[in-house]
Amino acid sequence: MSAVRTTRTVLAAALVAGLTATALATPALAAAPVKRDHAATQQALQAAVDAGVPGVVAQARDGRSAWTGTAGERKGKDRYRVGSITKTFAATVLLQLQAEGRLDLDDPVEKWLPGVVRGNGHDGRRITVRQLLNHTSGVYSVTSDPGFQAKIFGPGFLEHRYDRWTPRQLVDIAMTHAPDFAPGTDWNYSNTNYVLAGMVIEKVTGRPYGKAVENRIIKPLKLRATSVPGTDVRMPKPSSPAWSTLSEDPGAQVHDVSELSPTLAYAAGEMISDSNDLQTFYRALLKGRLLPKAEMKEMTTTVPVSPELPGTGYGLGLMKQKLSCGKEIWGHGGGIHGSSSEAQATRDGGHSLAMNFNADWTGDSAAVLEAEFCGVTPKR
Repeated sequence: MSAVRTTRTVLAAALVAGLTATALATPALAAAPVKRDHAATQQALQAAVDAGVPGVVAQARDGRSAWTGTAGERKGKDRYRVGSITKTFAATVLLQLQAEGRLDLDDPVEKWLPGVVRGNGHDGRRITVRQLLNHTSGVYSVTSDPGFQAKIFGPGFLEHRYDRWTPRQLVDIAMTHAPDFAPGTDWNYSNTNYVLAGMVIEKVTGRPYGKAVENRIIKPLKLRATSVPGTDVRMPKPSSPAWSTLSEDPGAQVHDVSELSPTLAYAAGEMISDSNDLQTFYRALLKGRLLPKAEMKEMTTTVPVSPELPGTGYGLGLMKQKLSCGKEIWGHGGGIHGSSSEAQATRDGGHSLAMNFNADWTGDSAAVLEAEFCGVTPKR
């Protein structure tokens, strides 16, 4: 539900590769137009196609200036599955609910989902909603389960692509394993955390979590290309195919995996959008239009993810990373079958980029980010 190179890790490695509705505040004044040369970004897109990605699309905004680049079979207005970028939408909803006094992120998960997080050392009484959102819960990730992987990420996908999964089924699979660590003692990316987050939203609001996303984010921001598909396996148009090898072997046969049951990802990664809408969302979020200042401060309070990535931290459904030029960007990556995406922006929301590869076995999204935000030309 990130830009990764194998389908077996596509939902779990998003960070190391790369709403009553809350009233929208008056948007900040836009910065003066900036003329930016996107030649390096276009070269990075072409390099991905040269490396075997069938199609790439990226859009960037800087102040009032906008640019769209494509290479291969992707088109500028293509919609695509955004994978783990869904997590930022879900976290935003929960922070809005806290701002309204309908829950507290320091509530134990057990308060909202009694008896759900139990088994093999898991205990929802000791895990907070906040720990779900920043991946410090220790809850085992369902996408690491070998049986689930065999059905969902390997050749078994072709037989099981339309299977419907309930959120409880996904959590129950995770509960057959021991936790990764005691709550609050470490960090590990777990898709189960956001399956549970979606379930909490449903318990608090009494409606599907996707309705909260629609009413609180999609409709107020007029994100016309963005949807929470639920059980609809189809891709809306315009779109181009999503391709996967369904194997760790990059030379394996390529399959069209455009259609699949979004229930396999749920609130951890089911949403569909395009590059324009994703930028609108992250820019509005970072400019303070979706959350009060207190909740925005909580969202951007990060925990370290790895000693090997000192400039990278994970907040509440939002990641920060430092690029080679020292520039800091905020956003999320997302990968799901045949689709690898990034949506990133500077902290003030002034400069943003959203992109997608329609493949999950090759391509360097980090090179695109370095090109756009730092002007680094890809090495040949």
